[in-house]
Amino acid sequence: MGALRATLLPPSPPLLLLMLGMGCWAREVLVPEGPLYRVAGTAVSISCNVTEYEGPAQQNFEWFLYRPEAPDTPLSIVSTKDAQFSYAIFKPRVLAGEVQVQRLQGDASVLKIARLQAQDAGIYECHTPSTDTRYLGSYSSKVELRVLPDVLQVSAAPPGPRGRQAPTSPPRLTVHEGQELALGCLARTSTQKHTHLAVSFGRSVPEVPVGRATLQEVVGIRSDLAVEAGAPYAERLAAGELRLGKEGSDRYRMVVGGAQAGDAGTYHCTAAEWIQDPDGSWAQIAEKRTVLAHVDVQTLSSQLAVTVGPGERRIGPGEPLELLCNVSGALPPAGRHAAYSVGWEMAPAGAPGPGRLVAQLDTEGVGSLGPGYEGRHIAMEKVASRTYRLRLEAARPGDAGTYRCLAKAYVRGSGTRLREAASARSRPLPVHVREEGVVLEAVAWLAGGTVYRGETASLLCNISVRGGPPGLRLAASWWVERSEDGELSSVPAQLVGGVGQDGVAELGVRPGGGPVSVELVGPRSHRLRLHSLGPEDEGVYHCAPSAWVQHADYSWYQAGSARSGPVTVYPYMHALDTLFVPLLVGTAVALVTGATVLGTITCCFMKRLRKR
Repeated sequence: MGALRATLLPPSPPLLLLMLGMGCWAREVLVPEGPLYRVAGTAVSISCNVTEYEGPAQQNFEWFLYRPEAPDTPLSIVSTKDAQFSYAIFKPRVLAGEVQVQRLQGDASVLKIARLQAQDAGIYECHTPSTDTRYLGSYSSKVELRVLPDVLQVSAAPPGPRGRQAPTSPPRLTVHEGQELALGCLARTSTQKHTHLAVSFGRSVPEVPVGRATLQEVVGIRSDLAVEAGAPYAERLAAGELRLGKEGSDRYRMVVGGAQAGDAGTYHCTAAEWIQDPDGSWAQIAEKRTVLAHVDVQTLSSQLAVTVGPGERRIGPGEPLELLCNVSGALPPAGRHAAYSVGWEMAPAGAPGPGRLVAQLDTEGVGSLGPGYEGRHIAMEKVASRTYRLRLEAARPGDAGTYRCLAKAYVRGSGTRLREAASARSRPLPVHVREEGVVLEAVAWLAGGTVYRGETASLLCNISVRGGPPGLRLAASWWVERSEDGELSSVPAQLVGGVGQDGVAELGVRPGGGPVSVELVGPRSHRLRLHSLGPEDEGVYHCAPSAWVQHADYSWYQAGSARSGPVTVYPYMHALDTLFVPLLVGTAVALVTGATVLGTITCCFMKRLRKR
C-alpha cells in the first residue's frame, strides 16, 4: 500500500498581497491611558490621533461623552466636520469657545475644555469616521476623566513678613538695603489622590497686571522637591544669599539676604498641584496664586549723609587740630547686615579733587593713616554711635587745606563678603595753620680757593636765620652735581653728607669714593671736607640748610629751607708732576719740554677755569 503525500504550494501573488495587506494595515485610534484626574474649574486637554488609515491625509474627529448615570448613552460634544454636531447641553460652551476641538495636524487633534465642571466627568470617546475601503481596525477609543473638587489653598503665612508693616492688605513692607527680606506662604491640599505640590515665590512690578509674562520667578520648590531659582537669582541662590525652606507640613519660607534696590516690587506665592497620569507623566491639575506683600527697598545711597564740624578752623603750628564727622540718615545699624567705614581726606588750598587720605576707620573699626602721615601722632576714633573724630596732636603749616569726611556703606552677602552700596562726602571744611615765619639764607665757599690732587678740600657754609619760634634747630646737607664737558649732568644732585637737627651726621656717597667728614664748626656754620682729592671729585657743590621745630608730641616739622650758591671744586695737578717723566730722559731736554708742557697745560687749565 503506497504512502499518501501532499504537496504544499506557495500562495498565488494576489492572495499573498491580500495577506500582507491584512497583516500590516489596520486603522487605530489612540487616546491617553486613563483614568485621568483633573480639578474642577481648571482646563483639560485630551489628545486623539489616528494611524494606519486609508483615504485623505486630513481625517475628521468626533467627540462623545458617556456620563456615569447613563453609561450607554453617548452625548455629542464637538466635531471637526459638523458645526451642528453638539448636543444642547454643550452648545453654549462650544459657541463660547470654552469647549473646542483643535486640529494639530491632519491625523491628530485635541479636545480642550477651559473650565471643567463636575458634570464633565465620564467616559470620553474619540471617533474617526471611516475613509477606508474596508472596515478593518478600530475607529474610536475611550478614556475616563474624573473631576476632583478644588481643595487647593494658598495664603500669606502669619505672622507677616519681617520689616516695617503698615495695616494695609496686602501689607506694604519697607526694608533697608542689605537687610534680609523674609516672606512666608501657606499652601495645602486635601485631594484624596496622591498629588505633589510645587510652590514658588515671584516678583512683579507694582501696579502691573500679573501674568506669566510679567511675573519674575525668584525661587521655587518643584513637584520633585528640587529647589530652583529664576535666572536673575540663580547666582544668589548658589552663593547662599537666597534660601527657601519648608517648615512643617504646609508652610514655606523664602529669605532674600542682602536686599538690593532691584528687589523692590510686589511678591506673590504660587502653588501648583501635580498628579501622575497612568502613562507615567506628570500633569498640573490646579494652580493658585496669592499676593504676599508690596516691598520697598530703602537704598543706602538715598539715605547716607555726612556732615562735619565745628566749622572753619584757624590754629597755630604745634596746636592740636580736632574735626568731627557725623554720619546720618535712616540707616540700619552696623552689624550682621551692614557695615560702615569713615575717613578724612585733605587737599591743599586751591588744589582740585578730594585730596589725599589722612586717616580712616575700616568696617572692623581698625584705624590706619594715609601715605605721608606715618609716624605722626594722629588719632581716628568713634566717639558716638555715628560720630567720628579726627585729632592731630600737633598741626603743621603743611596741614592747612580743605578737609572732607568720606563715609562708605557696605552690605553683607553670604558669609563675610561685603559689597559697597553707597558712599558720601561732606562739604569742604577749611583749616588754616599759621606759617612759622622762618627765613633762611646760606652762603658757601671753598676755603683757600684752589686745591690740588691729593689734598683736602674744605667747603664752608654759613647760615643766617630770621624769625621762627624759640628752640629752632638747624640742619645742613651737602650735595654735588657732576659736570661733563663744562656742562652740568642731567643726573640729579647726589648727597655727599650732612648734619641733622639732632646733631647726627649722615654720610652719602662721594664721587671719588674717598673719605668724607661733615661737622658743625659754629652755631650756624657747617663744614664739608673731602680728603685725598682726586679727579673724580670734580663737580659743583652746594649747601642746603633747613630749619626744624619740635612740637609737643615730640615730632619734628621742617619749618623752612634754603640753598646756597654753587661752589666749583676742581683738583689741579702739581707742576712737578708735569716734569717728572721728561727729567728721566735728560736735564736739558726735560727743561725745554717741561717748560713747553707746563705752558700748554697751564694755558688749557686757565681756559677751562675761566669757563667755570
